[in-house]
Amino acid sequence: MTTASSPAETGARRRKLWGWGYEDEAASREELIAAVPGVRAHLGFEPTDAELPAVSDPPTLPAPRLEPPAALAAICSAEPRERALHAYGRSYRDVVRAFRGRFDHPPDVVARPRNEAEVAAVLEWCADARAAAIPFGGGTSVVGGVEPTVGGDFAGAVSIDLTALDSVLEVDQVSRAAHIEAGATGPALEAGLREHGLTLRHFPQSFELSTLGGWIATRAGGHFATGPTHIDDLVESIRAITPSGVWESRRLSGSGAGPSPDRMLLGSEGTLGIVTEAWVKVRPRPVFRAVASVRFASFAAGAEAVRALAQSGLEPSNCRLIDPGEAAVTGAASGGEALLVLGFESADHPLEAWIERGVELCQDHGGRLPEPPRLSGPEDTGARSAGGAGTWRDAFLRAPYLRDTLVVAGVISETFETAITWDRFEPFVAEVRKRTETAVREVCGAGTVTCRLTHAYPDGAAPYFTVLAPARRGSELEQWAEVKAAASEAILAGGGTITHHHAVGRDHRPWWDLQRPEPFAAALRAAKRELDPAGILNPGVLIHPAPAPADEPQ
Repeated sequence: MTTASSPAETGARRRKLWGWGYEDEAASREELIAAVPGVRAHLGFEPTDAELPAVSDPPTLPAPRLEPPAALAAICSAEPRERALHAYGRSYRDVVRAFRGRFDHPPDVVARPRNEAEVAAVLEWCADARAAAIPFGGGTSVVGGVEPTVGGDFAGAVSIDLTALDSVLEVDQVSRAAHIEAGATGPALEAGLREHGLTLRHFPQSFELSTLGGWIATRAGGHFATGPTHIDDLVESIRAITPSGVWESRRLSGSGAGPSPDRMLLGSEGTLGIVTEAWVKVRPRPVFRAVASVRFASFAAGAEAVRALAQSGLEPSNCRLIDPGEAAVTGAASGGEALLVLGFESADHPLEAWIERGVELCQDHGGRLPEPPRLSGPEDTGARSAGGAGTWRDAFLRAPYLRDTLVVAGVISETFETAITWDRFEPFVAEVRKRTETAVREVCGAGTVTCRLTHAYPDGAAPYFTVLAPARRGSELEQWAEVKAAASEAILAGGGTITHHHAVGRDHRPWWDLQRPEPFAAALRAAKRELDPAGILNPGVLIHPAPAPADEPQ
């Protein structure tokens, strides 16, 4: 078949086949081997040899079952490397499978539409060919959200890559809003806004590679711990292409006109339509910053300080509490203390009063400052790297790259996150940690479970857990599944949400089915049947299509 030119063929930076990021940023074979002894010793695990990736480039894949029509050949590719890159997201489970060269269900074709007309044409072809249509942005899903494991009676699967739709189309300086295509990555989006002195202020850990459309489809949460941080809070209107036609909401600052059309698309994970554009709320880029690193004798004491900060109305931009275990692993703090990274930012005013009051609240709950807060203005960026805060920030940004080294070192590295109200917070975190630690010991023989608070609200917080454990080579997926199930069951049993910002995908689907009300699920199935009559959009994610009534054709 004729294939479109892929980034790999045109000389653009090549993405890694099995891990995070780009090939030119990957550690060399020698660097990986050298890192393993130190990594395992640091984590307290027995020594073992490095295992190097077994994936070939290009990988060996089954022959495609589909061929696009001639009219779409210019934007489609069945090249093995392209198909492999669109076979998985970047969860631990995804990385391990690709690391071993295992691509069980790659898409048959990768389509890269350049405009909405081509998106609609690809969807029409998929419906006619009975092919599953998997929307794909940056490919950073950690919950199986872009994996084309569709089953059923589909003739094949087409990954619809939106990254060619990557422009900042218009900036409204008066209303402080921007019209942006859904395939724009975080850096591209911010570069387009920077020339106007603006920012979206949405920085998830996947910022380097993830896209605006992906953030909307998964209700992504950004880095900022309080205030508007979820993409929900930043969307003004959304435009999407569905198999039944165009879906576009009116651009408004607010409305009370019934259920919001945007809310149905937010978090729909590509099951109802393909987001192509959105108007989003932007703001002037901050020039004033204040940062403090606060130590606490315990995680519980730090959590009380976080609650006070969240309920104070100060709205810090950063209010992340790291437990002693994670603080020690990342080198951000030692001595069994928890670390709170507290920060404020503004485009309008200096922040002395804000950081002083924030520190005072921390001290009221037993917090201590090894060094004074750092403040910066328009000519100084030093506040970004204050003490333990700077160490933690560097570890946060490098974490996706480090996980690749952990796979080579035979270490299971998994995260899961949730949210709970403050009145249940302490016993909830203790029970989830206890049940997960028990599973880790039983399944892996050793390991650690750490916790941090990533987001804080006046009524609750988002605990984010990290599991590090020794893997049994060849059994990582089974170990992962057992620990994942134990953690997920503990979260639901304690009244938390199965996900705060990582989306549902295929991995969380069994527990999300238990979390959401059944009447809501029935309504969602009916909406899918109306918008996606053939049930081709991301089947298996969120819901199964509702069957047609008995008097209508199936």
